[in-house]
Amino acid sequence: MQAGLVQRAFEVEDRLTFRQDYFSDLTAFEALAALLQEMFGIDIRSALGLAGLDKTTMPFGYFDTDGRCVANFSVFSVPLMVEGRRVIAAAYQSGAVRPEYRGQGLYRDLMRRAFTHARTTGHEADILMTHKPGLYEPYGLRQVRLFGFRGPAPASHPQTASGRKISIDNEGDVALIAGMLDRREPVSRRFAVRGMKEFFLLNALWQKDETTLTHLPGLDAVIAWKAAEGRLVICDIVAPAMPALSEICAGLGGGFSEVETRFSPDLLQWLQAHPVADPHIYLMVSAALTKQLSMAPVGFTPLAEF
Repeated sequence: MQAGLVQRAFEVEDRLTFRQDYFSDLTAFEALAALLQEMFGIDIRSALGLAGLDKTTMPFGYFDTDGRCVANFSVFSVPLMVEGRRVIAAAYQSGAVRPEYRGQGLYRDLMRRAFTHARTTGHEADILMTHKPGLYEPYGLRQVRLFGFRGPAPASHPQTASGRKISIDNEGDVALIAGMLDRREPVSRRFAVRGMKEFFLLNALWQKDETTLTHLPGLDAVIAWKAAEGRLVICDIVAPAMPALSEICAGLGGGFSEVETRFSPDLLQWLQAHPVADPHIYLMVSAALTKQLSMAPVGFTPLAEF
């Protein structure tokens, strides 16, 4: 770093207060919420009315003399299933810096603190999702391509009862989904999250205009899905045991000619699927996961994105 940049960074930090683990301070949390809404157009306050915030989250931030959060980078624990093995990874999110404070080393400082916290708390791998992969490659993270999986729809299972559309805006339906999330099976043994109730509910809220939630009581499952022109797109499945795809298709009304899943369909008893590249976001992982997740195509459900 050049001497002038170092001096400027010290001058900026003299006017700022560093804080971590500050979610118990409602004023500080509101300041972070304001930063993320201004930078990305998302409102994390809505999480408070659903399942609350993920309790493992550790935020690192800088605040100015007016109490504004001017920079933040957070880490939390994500339980994963990777090739049939349980892995506890450190995941990163809420990375943002106000424009007037960029280029002064704050973001690098917060990332360093978060990565150090992840190592000292026993996480065995790192994972994040981003539209700017080059920003994180200097820290040892590498891109893993994500895929959807597409193929002909199976014949619908004749004994499957139709499901009921449910709503993330309905308190009773939210309680139903939350209870099922507590006992869900990962949607794939190849690669999937385990649990992650808070993120499912928050993503379901944010995606409610484009994703349908249907409860299939006969299968003890909730399906997050969308359909257009005969193609069924399954975004996520919440169930203690994965039902067969033929049963899901029947429960959603049938009539589909093609199916696409946003995750590896290894548990759906569906052998006709082929991978289709998903370019909308990058999955970045540390060396501990790169090799495993590059051996065969993997997907990642939109209801688990962070």
